[in-house]
Amino acid sequence: MRTGERIAELRNKLGLSQTQLAKQVGLSQATIGKLESGISSGSSHLHKIARALGTTAEYLSGETDDPSVGALPAPSATVLADQLDLVEVQEIDLRFGMGSTAFEVPVTKTVRHFSRGWLRQYTSANPEAVYFAQGSGDSMMPTIHDSDLLLIDTSQQSMTLADKIWAVAYCGSGMVKRLRPTPDGVKILSDNPAVPPEVAHDGELHILGRVVGIVRKM
Repeated sequence: MRTGERIAELRNKLGLSQTQLAKQVGLSQATIGKLESGISSGSSHLHKIARALGTTAEYLSGETDDPSVGALPAPSATVLADQLDLVEVQEIDLRFGMGSTAFEVPVTKTVRHFSRGWLRQYTSANPEAVYFAQGSGDSMMPTIHDSDLLLIDTSQQSMTLADKIWAVAYCGSGMVKRLRPTPDGVKILSDNPAVPPEVAHDGELHILGRVVGIVRKM
């Protein structure tokens, strides 16, 4: 097995992208890519790459077939996240209806890591107050599509501005809607013109957080 194949194999086992590995060892993604593809057969930084991958330069270069002999322990996920300036964002398996969806329990949570800089494009909230959930239905079309992933900031639960999009609990169901305060209550609006608005009165509506981002498959 050549050097590039060994680098790629160990990198994939650690769940690192070429960009993440490159940033950790102070190289460019292109350099890692050339090593893995065999365009470049060697690197003066092989020891740094080996250390990041929890092995030795001797293993990567093919001098030994034992990746553990003389290797320093691979950095933990926490250490890697800190080095790469990544933050944890939870993804919950709860679908918010663009209409309404009954809440289901228990809710399973999966932790994902994202760049702090990327998250700051959407919200300045503590990452612990932010999570992803999936939208369901078409009443918020064309703004939100069925099965879009919604980034929800739970630190925002007060309607300081009208017509923003919120994740709410209404009459025991979860939904994503535009909200507009009125003298008669909170008007619940859909972006799909075929869906009529509703009005929530005192105690009927609970704001869970504001939708600050949408992730969509193309």
